[in-house]
Amino acid sequence: MSASASQSAELRLVVLGRPGAGKRSAVSTILGLEDSEQGTNAAATQECSKHRGEVAGRKVVVVSSPAWFGSGCNPEERRKHISSFITLSSPGPHAFLLCVPVNQPADEEAKSLDVLMKLFGPSAVSSNTIILFTHMEELEEDEKLDEYLVTWRKDLQELVERCGERYHTLETCSGEPGERKAVEELLEKVEQIVRESESQHLSCPLYQEVEERVRERQVEIVRQRKAEELKNDQESPTDSEPEENVTEEEMEAVREEAERSIGDLNVDIDSIFPPSTVSPSSPVPFFLLGLWEKLTSWVSWLPNLVRREALFGALVGLFVGGPVGGMLGATVGSVATEVGRRKTQQNK
Repeated sequence: MSASASQSAELRLVVLGRPGAGKRSAVSTILGLEDSEQGTNAAATQECSKHRGEVAGRKVVVVSSPAWFGSGCNPEERRKHISSFITLSSPGPHAFLLCVPVNQPADEEAKSLDVLMKLFGPSAVSSNTIILFTHMEELEEDEKLDEYLVTWRKDLQELVERCGERYHTLETCSGEPGERKAVEELLEKVEQIVRESESQHLSCPLYQEVEERVRERQVEIVRQRKAEELKNDQESPTDSEPEENVTEEEMEAVREEAERSIGDLNVDIDSIFPPSTVSPSSPVPFFLLGLWEKLTSWVSWLPNLVRREALFGALVGLFVGGPVGGMLGATVGSVATEVGRRKTQQNK
């Protein structure tokens, strides 16, 4: 039985990102949803979601997954979230959209790309992932994204390079018309991925196995429904009934129910996420590991965050020392910033 026509005609996108990276906003913008349509309770943000819509004449499916690549997520949660987004995006996504805040260090996002490579192969990152930059309001008013990446953020630039130089943002200053245009441009980039790919969507042994299980479950559900409807008849379907007696329309009607009933997949979490080297006799809580990871990443990233003018002022204050040095450093930094601002205005 071939894949259904609706499965091949739609664009499937998987939205990934750390907590607070803007995944919900991205889903709402792409599909034109109200925030309430994604659910507002805590459970809605801790489970994978699947939404459908029509965008610029294309059927689009967007699967959004909770964060699972940070140290604050335990192995059981990782297995659950990974299994869920794989089954909901089967037979394979056309693109992964990795939401990346421009005002955060990119260590967690780099790890997520590593995991995608281990799960689905190198092409999942190099050919099927788009970096979706968020929190664009953190940039200077007249600062362009590409200039910001090259000048200040080597870590973000490395993410873009790993993903075949594909990046985008849905956050514009042009209101709803600008957002619609940004969404259309994003879908054009996804369609370009499809045109350049040897297959219509990402395909690998794991997704092939999942799709086979999903279709088997679809057949089971349809037969069960028919059996319930015909339970009073003398002739009812049997377990040996061929799949050809189940129509594609019947299969499609129970597709998402079948996907959500698959359960956890046999994913080797330990090999993908090596266990911590901390001694078992004194385990560190996951939230403390997460805090330590964030602290060390911020310290290593600090030079990228500080503008050159502020850094210059801080160095002056450190050289002079004492209260006078602090005041002098602040003054030098402010003057340097103002000079840079006026020079920028003169060059416009």
